[in-house]
Amino acid sequence: MSNSFLDLKSGLGITFILVNVNRERKGYSVMDKTVLIVSSSPRKNGNSETLAEAFANGAREAGHSVETVRLREKQMGFCRGCLACLKLGRCVIQDDAVEIAAKMHDADVLVFATPVYYYSVCGQLKTMLDRANPLFGSDYAFTEAYLLATAAENGRSTFDGAKKAMQGWVDCFSRCTLAGTVFAGGVNGVGEIAGHPALEQARRMGMGI
Repeated sequence: MSNSFLDLKSGLGITFILVNVNRERKGYSVMDKTVLIVSSSPRKNGNSETLAEAFANGAREAGHSVETVRLREKQMGFCRGCLACLKLGRCVIQDDAVEIAAKMHDADVLVFATPVYYYSVCGQLKTMLDRANPLFGSDYAFTEAYLLATAAENGRSTFDGAKKAMQGWVDCFSRCTLAGTVFAGGVNGVGEIAGHPALEQARRMGMGI
């Protein structure tokens, strides 16, 4: 077992202790990862949140450490565009987005779950991505990002705008790639995703990170 101390020199505020455990699986060594899931569904037990839970279950089965942040439970203001964060290393707005950005900074894997609204990510997720601007230029840990999305419409093009929005954010972080996406179309009301093949796809994707 090895301990690694991560000094947040960018000013995000706290020094975290991360513990990585090496486990032997089928003859090869696998290092457990810290996975942060940002669920942006405004509805409790919404379809995208259920998709996120499936991913989380798969990642836990594989031995990874998983934390889910539900944005509907948080207080977040809009980015003011002041760019003070680029000097201070943190946002000047003192709300829950500051802590979430710090968690994003230290995670190995970021997972974003969103309902598709007007052919893009929902406003809650876009607000958090904007508020994560202090991460730009910092010594962030994440190297993989995943996008999970649901929509009432079933056409594959329904997902294109949300994927493009997520790819645009990921492209700003040179050490990170958009490693995978899952889209569940044809689900609208709460619970309609039950039995959808995307749930198993998300679980397997979580296992494979």
